[in-house]
Amino acid sequence: MILIASVLLLVYLIYNTHYSVSAFILSLLIFYQIYALVLYVEQTNKKLSGFLNSIKHADFSCSFSEKGLGKSFEELNNAFNEVIDEFRKYRSEKEEHLNYLLTVIQHISIGIIAFTGDGKIDQYNQSITKLFKIKYFKNIYDLDAISDGLAEKLLNLRAGENILIKVFVDDELLQLAVHATQFRMRGEQYTLISFQNIHNELEEKEIESWQKLIRVLTHEIMNSITPISSLASTVRGMLLDESIEGNVKMHVLDAEDVESVQSALSTVEKRSQGLLNFVEIYRNLTRIPKPNFRYFRVSQLFENAEQLLGTKMDGYKIQFDYIIKPTELMVTADPDLIDQVIINLLLNAIDAVSNKDDAKIKMTAREINGRVKIEVKDNGHGIKPDIMDKIFMPFFTSKKHGSGIGLSLSRQIMHLHKSSISVRSKPGEGTAFILTF
Repeated sequence: MILIASVLLLVYLIYNTHYSVSAFILSLLIFYQIYALVLYVEQTNKKLSGFLNSIKHADFSCSFSEKGLGKSFEELNNAFNEVIDEFRKYRSEKEEHLNYLLTVIQHISIGIIAFTGDGKIDQYNQSITKLFKIKYFKNIYDLDAISDGLAEKLLNLRAGENILIKVFVDDELLQLAVHATQFRMRGEQYTLISFQNIHNELEEKEIESWQKLIRVLTHEIMNSITPISSLASTVRGMLLDESIEGNVKMHVLDAEDVESVQSALSTVEKRSQGLLNFVEIYRNLTRIPKPNFRYFRVSQLFENAEQLLGTKMDGYKIQFDYIIKPTELMVTADPDLIDQVIINLLLNAIDAVSNKDDAKIKMTAREINGRVKIEVKDNGHGIKPDIMDKIFMPFFTSKKHGSGIGLSLSRQIMHLHKSSISVRSKPGEGTAFILTF
């Protein structure tokens, strides 16, 4: 306002008076006022520029405290200082959080490596150095010194993929459960891989599995060998007279003795054939063909199962239903092998509900979180809790006439598909088997 008044006064002096000296002095004053105004505006721009540069370079040590420039500048300084304090507090919290995460990463016993798409390692913890006995490495290809091709396997892992890797480190076998995940940071793709040595756990499980299998095999073989041995001894006693040492004579057999010998030999033959059948079943368990993967509709599996077992379920007056959501749901698998799994599960369900008046079997197929889940559910007597951990063991069965290979075979087939089979059961309420692809 003073500048405007000065300009108006200068105009008046120039055109209406002869005070040229006063006009000259007033002109100098006006130039000074314009200069002061420019400095005032530039002061604001400099503060704003300094504030933005502080944020740009993450330099939050500066402060704004010039005085004597007016109340608006004081408010501007206070606002800048408050924002700087908030940024400083945020960076401090971020650094504390980063230190916390790094401490957690270094503390856990599972080895962790994070690397970029070209293999350059960004982070790793102490557990990985202890696991591979490498003090320092910069690139994922440094792991090829441990096992040829290991780096390439890790680089080819996809997000969510799990694999088992066997490597030797200082003549010690490591069986590593490897899990991969991927994320983007600063516009670059990163892969995070965890390594857990499960060699001891696998050995324990392997020994436990062998012990369980040996107990089952011993039980079945003894059930066949014991009567065979007993009958062979009986027949020997009926045919041979060994009462005199060193002198063996044949007994003279009457018709009744001949019939007894014939019956004993027939029993020995049957038990021997049963033992051979048992061994053949065991051999079949170890010779499952590799899956021939195809992309097909789940409804095809359900329709095949209904066609094969529909008559049997009708005979037991079982109410059978199935639901597929969506109806065009597809799955990648070997349809022939999965057919076998579903038939085994349905046969078990039929056996479980065959004595019920309101017998029901229901099959459902849904896609949950990108995975196909097929459930076979019955309202039978359920599975006792004490045998839940044994039902997938080869030759274990709670049925009078069961072979004990159906569920074991099903689990092996699902394992070949890199999929899983699980069970949920309550005694008296029913059982549900879930296939997850």
